[in-house]
Amino acid sequence: MTVHFIGAGPGAPDLLTIRGRDLIAASPVCLYAGSLVPPQMLDYCPPDARKIDTALMTLAEIVEEMVRAHSHGLDVARLASGDPSVFSAMAEQMRRLDAAGVPYDVCPGVPAYAAAAAALRRELTVPTVAQTVTLTRIAARATPMPEGESLAALGTSGGTLVLHLAVHRIDELVKELVPNYGPDCPAAVVAHASREHEIVLRGRLDDIADAVHEAGVQRTAVVIVGPALAAGQFPDSHLYSDTRCRSRS
Repeated sequence: MTVHFIGAGPGAPDLLTIRGRDLIAASPVCLYAGSLVPPQMLDYCPPDARKIDTALMTLAEIVEEMVRAHSHGLDVARLASGDPSVFSAMAEQMRRLDAAGVPYDVCPGVPAYAAAAAALRRELTVPTVAQTVTLTRIAARATPMPEGESLAALGTSGGTLVLHLAVHRIDELVKELVPNYGPDCPAAVVAHASREHEIVLRGRLDDIADAVHEAGVQRTAVVIVGPALAAGQFPDSHLYSDTRCRSRS
């Protein structure tokens, strides 16, 4: 049978895709990280489904559950918060499933940065202001960053920078970004995007850390930095320009 890697979205149950919902409903086994995936998502599981919280499990234990389900002819819904293409540890799970001969597929989900941008009511790419969005994190106790992917290097573009898994080190983050972006660069933090207890903090690089500390935000947050967050004066996109539309008529 098949392991379905499913993007569960940023948290709101109604931001789960229809395909993801249907895959969960058809899978007798569901693996999810209880610290990231809200319990309402499990309401879509079959009544007699085996539901396994992976929050405290090792990678080997998680894969073992998948292989065991496959050996019994059972489909597995493997839920990942946001979209599984970013910071989901999906790649190492796939590598082990390949070695075990277990088939899998991927169902995309709404990424956390998209939900954060929606909460801010901002487009992350604005004409002549920012046309590049960089998704990254910072090195900590987790896997180190590859050479050339430091914040100092990534910040040289001046585009919109989105940081996952970084809000707990907001002071260090600000210190590394100020040289490229400047202390008055717009910055925002969105915690628990799309959920009832969502927290939205807006500011500048020189005061966003204080706002984070005051709000007590320590995890499950996205940090966004860049001039696009406050852009007001910019030319309209060529996509709907009079000249382009006349040329199509």
